[in-house]
Amino acid sequence: MELTARRMDVPPGGGSFSLPRLAVGVFLVGQDTHRVAVGSDRKRLVPLPELAGWVLPPGISGVCEFDEAHSYLTVEFANSLLHDVGYDSRRHFEPAFGHLDPLLVQLVHRAVLEREGASTLYRETMDLALAAHLTRLVQPIEASISAIDDVRLRRAVGYLQDNLASDLSLEALAAEAAMSRFHFARAFRTTFGQSPLQYVIRQRIERAKILLVTTRVPIAEVAARVGYQDVSRFGRHFKRQVGVTPGAFRKH
Repeated sequence: MELTARRMDVPPGGGSFSLPRLAVGVFLVGQDTHRVAVGSDRKRLVPLPELAGWVLPPGISGVCEFDEAHSYLTVEFANSLLHDVGYDSRRHFEPAFGHLDPLLVQLVHRAVLEREGASTLYRETMDLALAAHLTRLVQPIEASISAIDDVRLRRAVGYLQDNLASDLSLEALAAEAAMSRFHFARAFRTTFGQSPLQYVIRQRIERAKILLVTTRVPIAEVAARVGYQDVSRFGRHFKRQVGVTPGAFRKH
């Protein structure tokens, strides 16, 4: 299974843990006397309020203790899922405890609470959205594109990500890479296996899927937020990429 998501309800106490996979946890009950040790037996006090939690890299072990009955959500990610969204397993990040990104919390809630009954397409789409968002948090864009050999393409992709909702042009992207449009388009396809236009559409639709399930803003506004002024064009691209219309995707 590429993603394991569950709710845990446990009595006071705690104990040792060992996590072979990258993991995220969200506290449903605040723990003012929460104590944790990572990689050693030396525990430290880390009070965590409701909706705070942790993000732990794979291979982490340690001990946690808490004095009150506890409820929390936990999600673990298989390497194959992380690889699909561009996570670089060669790059390491430090274990993090405390405040969590609000969108990450929402996506974890959905992963756990909608595990049963959701269609396979919806579940897999949201698993990818959660893994992709987490990857952006622990490996920001600047880091995730660092594996691109050509520094000129790195600049262009960084610009593209920062301006995804804008009216992007091949000329502007090529200018960021200090290349002619022809040479940029050819180098981009060689590196990514798709044209700059195809890449932009895919990135916009991925962002739209997150907005559709985490907000209630009208579909027209979702379209505008990801760079589409023409709602019907957005709908055609969305259905071609996802297999259903934006409205049907939101209702799942």
